[in-house]
Amino acid sequence: MRVEGPLVQPRTTGPLPSLPRHAPGMRIGLLGGSFNPAHHGHLLASETALRRMGLDRVWWIVTPGNPLKDNAGLPPLRERMAAARAVARDPRIDVTGFEAAIGTRFTHDTLAYLGRRCPGVNFVWLMGADNLANFHRWQRWRLIAGLMPIAVIDRPGSTLKASRSAAAVALARHRLDESDAGLLPGAATPAWTFLHGRRSPLSSTALRRQRAQANPPAPSCAEKD
Repeated sequence: MRVEGPLVQPRTTGPLPSLPRHAPGMRIGLLGGSFNPAHHGHLLASETALRRMGLDRVWWIVTPGNPLKDNAGLPPLRERMAAARAVARDPRIDVTGFEAAIGTRFTHDTLAYLGRRCPGVNFVWLMGADNLANFHRWQRWRLIAGLMPIAVIDRPGSTLKASRSAAAVALARHRLDESDAGLLPGAATPAWTFLHGRRSPLSSTALRRQRAQANPPAPSCAEKD
């Protein structure tokens, strides 16, 4: 979950950061997170969005780190981006870490920046159903919903919880039937849809836990004695 914090003004000095290929009229999905690590579930969600909404591209926005969480064990941004590129086998998926260059780590700041930087591009914010279940706890979540359309991708164990969440109820009248998902890019906001289909049980949290169990820390000298 990308928990929201105080509004951050993007840096305006220096050269503009490089963004993946885009142009007015393009339909681009945005999937943000720490990608620690990226996995097949991210790829499946992206391919679902590409297919169901007729997107031209999906950007994986790898965040530099959540300032409201302990990032001590978070691998460097460059390392996570390289691993994400290895997973993102679809040529329509671009991996970017531009948030680090503009000094934002929060969804509202990032989406507002892209709206100013990329006029005419039809962006759609992508989130898993597990994130929709907690979306009402994100700071400025209503403004986020007003910045660009949102496509919610179903996740195992989160379908009912997400559908009954405070945000889903509050935004119910703005929901498009998933049969009309192709209308979401470029739709007047707020607008959102819930996409069902193939689901992956993988999660970054579970994968980190498995890695930790498979590679326990070596005992210290005191423990050996």
